[in-house]
Amino acid sequence: MEQATILIVEDDSDIKTLLEYNFQQAGYDVVIASDGEEGLVLAGECQPQLIILDWMMPLMSGLELLRRLRGREATAQIPIIMLTAKADEADRLRGLDTGADDYVVKPFSPAELLARTRALLRRSTGTGQQCLSCGDLEMDVITKRVKRAGTDIKLGPKEFKLLEHFLRNQGRVFSRDQLLDQIWGHDVYVEVRTVDVHIRRLRKAINIDNTSDLIRTVRSMGYALEKPAG
Repeated sequence: MEQATILIVEDDSDIKTLLEYNFQQAGYDVVIASDGEEGLVLAGECQPQLIILDWMMPLMSGLELLRRLRGREATAQIPIIMLTAKADEADRLRGLDTGADDYVVKPFSPAELLARTRALLRRSTGTGQQCLSCGDLEMDVITKRVKRAGTDIKLGPKEFKLLEHFLRNQGRVFSRDQLLDQIWGHDVYVEVRTVDVHIRRLRKAINIDNTSDLIRTVRSMGYALEKPAG
C-alpha cells in the first residue's frame, strides 16, 4: 500500500468526498483543504508528496496558489496536478507554464487521476539511487537538495528535473526533443528553444565560484552532463 500524503485543495464538497474516498482506498494518506488560503497553510505544515489543486476556488485561485507554492523553497518541488473545468488549450498551457506538472479536466475519471498520481510520484522520487553525484555536484532526490562543492544550490522545478535526468544518464547526449518528452511530457506543446532557456538557467545555478561546466553542448545534437576530464 502507498504511504504518500496527498493534499487535495478543492471547494466542491462532492468532489472532495469522491477524491478522499478513492485516494484512501488506494492507500494514500489524504489531507483536505477547502480553499486556496487553507491549502497554502497545509502545504507547508504537512509537506505532502503530491498536491491535487482545483483552479476555481474562493479566497485564492488555484493558479495563484500554484505560483506561491512554486515560489517557496519548501514546496517548490512538490508535484502538482491541476484539476479544473477549464478545458481550453490556452488555460491548460497557462497552468503548465505556471508550474503544474499535470492537468486534468473535469469531469474526470478517478482511476485515471490515480494513475497520473502514481506516475508523478514515481518521477518525483525517482527509481534506484536516492543520492546522485557528478564530481563535486550532489543531489538527494528524496529531500530535493542539491549541493556543489558543499554549497547549497537552489533550482526551479524544471531545472531540478533536468539535472536529475542528466545525473541518472551521465555522458549520454539528449536532443532537445528528447528532453522535452522526458521533462515536459509527450502531450505538452512547448517551444524547442524552451529547453535552451532552462539549460542556461541550470548552468548558471550549478556553475558556482568558477567551478567547471558539467553540461556539455554537442552542436546540432543536444546536451550531456559529464565530469570534465582531469
